[in-house]
Amino acid sequence: FGRAAIRLHLAQPPLTRQISALEAQLGFKLFDRTSRTVTLTAQGRSFLPYARGVLEQVDLAQAIADKLAAGTAGQLSVGYASSIALSDLFSQAIQSFARQFPDVQLTLVESASGSLCAQVADGRLDIGLSRMVPQRPEVQALSLAEERLLAAVSKGSPLATLAEVSLAQLSAYPLILFPADYGSGLNQSIEQLYRHHGVRLHLGPTGRQITSIIALVAAGQGVALVPECTQSLMNKGVTYRPLVEGDAYAQLLVLTPAETKSVLVEAFLSVIAGISHTR
Repeated sequence: FGRAAIRLHLAQPPLTRQISALEAQLGFKLFDRTSRTVTLTAQGRSFLPYARGVLEQVDLAQAIADKLAAGTAGQLSVGYASSIALSDLFSQAIQSFARQFPDVQLTLVESASGSLCAQVADGRLDIGLSRMVPQRPEVQALSLAEERLLAAVSKGSPLATLAEVSLAQLSAYPLILFPADYGSGLNQSIEQLYRHHGVRLHLGPTGRQITSIIALVAAGQGVALVPECTQSLMNKGVTYRPLVEGDAYAQLLVLTPAETKSVLVEAFLSVIAGISHTR
């Protein structure tokens, strides 16, 4: 045991006592020892892989602890509005964060903008990607971008032949929105836009997903105002047209707790802000 004691920076007698105590606890001898040699017993050889496994788990636990302390491991829950999921900024941010922090378990939750604020406030979500300015002091909003709104019209509509359309022209058709009780930030932006320009809203059917709204437009049930990223859905029955009004935008906000932010929240903010600034 002399060489082993030297490697462990121990005196030999304490090491011998520790081995004897371990053998007593296990109920069998680990080593056959003579004045010249020390060899594993049959039971010792069988036990060796399990002992090595314990040491590997100890090393792994220490590595995870180090990453947790440094903020490069753990869990992060991110909520997002359905229309935001179509944005390049969303997909690039998620991919970049997952690549930079492979030991973080990222949980993604789709929800209405109004609900995202409440979930960030009560701690169910760490971050919310929303289109609605929060009305709660415990939630902070960082504006990342303004996304142009486009008119989505059915291919067979007379509006599809125009290079651009106005709100006044759209008002002749039912406007497809999210349900009034859904808490949609996009609804809020659209309603404010119509009020600002003094145009009457002709309400039509509703859809709880941006994909449902586009499907209703394709079915000829009305028109919709949608963020520019919605064009990626490429529904054959829908044409997208820019608006005459130059102030038709939807916000893209990042919601976080106003007070204490975890290391992982700060890391996600850094990733998504960096991508936003390069666009």
